[in-house]
Amino acid sequence: MSALMTPQEIERFFEKLAALDPAPKGELYSTNSFTLLVAVVLSAQATDKGVNKATKELFKVADTPKKMVGLGEENLKRYINTIGLYNAKARNIIALSERLLQHYDSQVPQTREDLESLPGVGRKTANVVLNAAFREPVIAVDTHIFRVSNRTGLTFGKTPLEIEKELMKRIPSQWILNAHHWLVLHGRYVCTARKPHCPTCPVREECHYAYKTKADE
Repeated sequence: MSALMTPQEIERFFEKLAALDPAPKGELYSTNSFTLLVAVVLSAQATDKGVNKATKELFKVADTPKKMVGLGEENLKRYINTIGLYNAKARNIIALSERLLQHYDSQVPQTREDLESLPGVGRKTANVVLNAAFREPVIAVDTHIFRVSNRTGLTFGKTPLEIEKELMKRIPSQWILNAHHWLVLHGRYVCTARKPHCPTCPVREECHYAYKTKADE
């Protein structure tokens, strides 16, 4: 196990990521808070690229809860059938759209509790929406953030919730708002699962990973 980063190292870690990408954004395509919510639900156990390919056409015809309910579950499946678990996801998306119509005046709620009351929405999805749509300083721990946190020594945890709570404690407040996107993108393109790109990593000096790869590997 790597050693924990010091507070000074964490500060430099995010300073460097911020210098490279001052205003990071998620890669899921959306046109409003509702389509973002739908895209995040669809992204579970799927790639952003695969989801974007399906939603580009879907959101032309169903970009509000009312339009999504009008589209119907079977028609929705035709748009998203290239995405894993599309049957269950279609069922949840129609159900959450109905709930938004009935209980939230078609608006995506801005609290975690209300978001998690929607079918198919768990803590991670709720946190993504809170952060990306409403600019709340929260962190949604996906596989990338879980890996980067434990590997680098940013923090340690055995569950996503443990990692989330520790990150919220250890990351300085000025970096929290964008930390989710920085860590996801870093894990997706630099600190990759099988072979991290350590030689070109911008935060390799702060990282405590004991098995850094070398240029000739």
